[in-house]
Amino acid sequence: MTLRLTNTLTRAKADFVPLREGKVSIYCCGVTVYDLCHLGHARSYIVWDVLRRYLIWLGYQVTFVQNYTDIDDKILARAAAEGSSMETVSERNIEAFVADMDALNILPATRMPRATRSLDAIRSLIGDLEARGAAYSVDGDVYFAVLKHRDYGKLSGRDLAEQQDNASGRVASAEEGRKHHPFDFALWKGAKAGEPSFPSPWGPGRPGWHIECSAMVREELGDTIDIHLGGADLIFPHHENEIAQSEAATGKELARWWLHNGMVNVGGEKMSKSLGNFTTIRALLESGVSPMTLRLFVLQAHYRKPLDFTAAALEAAATGWKGLNAALGVGRTYAYLLPWSESTAGDLAALPDDLAASKGRFIAAMDDDLNTAAATGELFELARPLRALANRLQHRDIPGAADLAQGGRWRLLLELAEVLGLEPEQPRLPSVQGFKGDQATSGQPTTKAKPAASLGWKATVVQSPNPVGISAEGSPGEDIRALIERRKAAKAVRDFATADRIRDELRSQGIELIDRPGGSTEWLRR
Repeated sequence: MTLRLTNTLTRAKADFVPLREGKVSIYCCGVTVYDLCHLGHARSYIVWDVLRRYLIWLGYQVTFVQNYTDIDDKILARAAAEGSSMETVSERNIEAFVADMDALNILPATRMPRATRSLDAIRSLIGDLEARGAAYSVDGDVYFAVLKHRDYGKLSGRDLAEQQDNASGRVASAEEGRKHHPFDFALWKGAKAGEPSFPSPWGPGRPGWHIECSAMVREELGDTIDIHLGGADLIFPHHENEIAQSEAATGKELARWWLHNGMVNVGGEKMSKSLGNFTTIRALLESGVSPMTLRLFVLQAHYRKPLDFTAAALEAAATGWKGLNAALGVGRTYAYLLPWSESTAGDLAALPDDLAASKGRFIAAMDDDLNTAAATGELFELARPLRALANRLQHRDIPGAADLAQGGRWRLLLELAEVLGLEPEQPRLPSVQGFKGDQATSGQPTTKAKPAASLGWKATVVQSPNPVGISAEGSPGEDIRALIERRKAAKAVRDFATADRIRDELRSQGIELIDRPGGSTEWLRR
């Protein structure tokens, strides 16, 4: 089986092959930090988090870069409206973004550059374009000459001549009167009174939106990357302009793969701040919607299709998550009741036939252009007997022999759920005390605990330095190493409550753990 993705650039689905064997470079367009993130942002970053998790699970070393646009007309307008500064607005919303992404269990990016901290790279790229005759300056402004890029429109499918014909009757703005072509776009904007500005060879000013991402891609990942991500609303003009200016400057392809997620719709219209029909992530979570419910809601639709946001759809996701959460939690609460054999650990071929078939269907779904709808369906099928067990245990019924054979199923469910970023949430099941019948209810194991042999995702060996491709300065400190070893020991005796507490402690210190197939644990420094 091979991962196949739909490339917006070619308008076709094809086998994914990275530029360098075993390594994947990804750039994801980030937020303009003038307000809180809404559900549309959540959808985009959840699905790209799943792409990243799946690539890591397949064994790739992934470098994932996502930017902050921290200078923009909207940020300046917000600062003026509240009597603050661009920096104040940006910092407040960056802090909120980090909190929201953490709540949704989205892995922190390898690096998150900011436009205001990448000005040298931006000015350098504009200079290269000017030297190649693809950019020109007019009274402190610098524009990209779209006619200098012969493939302009290849991503969006727009024909430049046709666009010009369609605009022929429009009254030109003062800015367009300064351009060589109506569709030329700004690389550098000359300073305006009362606005922050930065020095440049063309005079004080600030960068245009499109050049920021091109410069940060080149500075962080090089001239050509594997995958460029974003919402479908960015295809034109943002990504089209990125391609034009980057490829005009380097003469090389900017990205091999362009992936775009569909929009979130409310009442048939795209959710957006400009339309005023948006719901923020923060508001949803504060209303009582659990983070994993929101994540499941997003993943039950294919990433390229529109997602309709309705109360009924969200309620259905909440009901689905309640059952899945019970199944995920049952093995942790009643770990000693669910032993699993060493023969259930390891690769696909080593699994019992029914579990191997289930895992194979999950992989087939994910390999088919990240079909998370089918993948989550497989989780529900895996969870069915475990939900039934959880219900019986809730009613203090004695588990039968068939129940006690569900350890391998639970471990597989946990593994595949974590590929999708779905983690058990509190409350967990009640204590085992008080079962009906004569069976011992002391809470002690009735069988000898076996080593925590993993089905692949939960691992026991730390690899360092970090092989995922995450930039981390040095190795974890001795205190972090000790915590990781304690987690390993806790899992070896199936003390998952302690293992979870250690993971949370590491997370609070800025260390994110990713357990991979083959028995290794990767770490990322936030």
